[in-house]
Amino acid sequence: MEVFHARFTGYAYPMHVHDAWTLLIVDDGAVRYDLDRHEHGTPHDTVSLLPPHVPHNGSPATPHGFRKRVIYLDSSLLDDSLIGPAVDGPDLADPVLRQRVGLLHTALERPGDELEAASRLLFIGERLRGHLRPRGRGGPAYGYGGGAGTGRGERGIAHRLRELLDARLVEGVALEEAARLVGAHPAHLVRAFGAAFGIAPHQYLMSRRVGRARRLLLDGRSPAEVAAETGFYDQSHLTRHFKRLVGVAPGRYRSSAGAR
Repeated sequence: MEVFHARFTGYAYPMHVHDAWTLLIVDDGAVRYDLDRHEHGTPHDTVSLLPPHVPHNGSPATPHGFRKRVIYLDSSLLDDSLIGPAVDGPDLADPVLRQRVGLLHTALERPGDELEAASRLLFIGERLRGHLRPRGRGGPAYGYGGGAGTGRGERGIAHRLRELLDARLVEGVALEEAARLVGAHPAHLVRAFGAAFGIAPHQYLMSRRVGRARRLLLDGRSPAEVAAETGFYDQSHLTRHFKRLVGVAPGRYRSSAGAR
């Protein structure tokens, strides 16, 4: 629903409630807060999940304050049945989850990487539910990318998604739409694709776009033109992925190719 980054030194939140789940990581300093009349804290290596409708406050736990990143999530990812377990244990000491939440924030800051962000959010939701639901109670798999089989059904799902990504290379496709068109749950869709091809769908899409961009640059097209014609949000979006996959910026790649 919302992303919020902030640094506070002397400010303290009064008691209040949200109508959304609050997924919180602290990058510097620490926060102390009361949730349902019990005191908690957020050292930098934890993830805090505060449920909706439950009063809480917040204040710096160190003299120099704290720097935090927050994502507010609606009930489509975490339903109200998990409020009780979240009240009992809102601070999750899970380094893998902490890393994934940080990577989600990075993806959300980059226009054009919505497919990556949606995929990361799906598996963060699964890991959170794995913490909040007792094992053996029908909860989803606990982790990222594991549990996908490589049978004929999964391979068929993966190949249909690859065909869809190839057909929608420039305009792209949202994860929920892809799941609807392929006929699979979004999380299962991403897992099946990774199991079949060894790469996440968003990585595959960006690789294909970069491959097309290389050919256009070799034809003498400008990076700005190439970005528009290969589905990137803008030239900086192209440059970021191009440098990561090719090792040089598009402009330099075009110039060096022309010099040979």
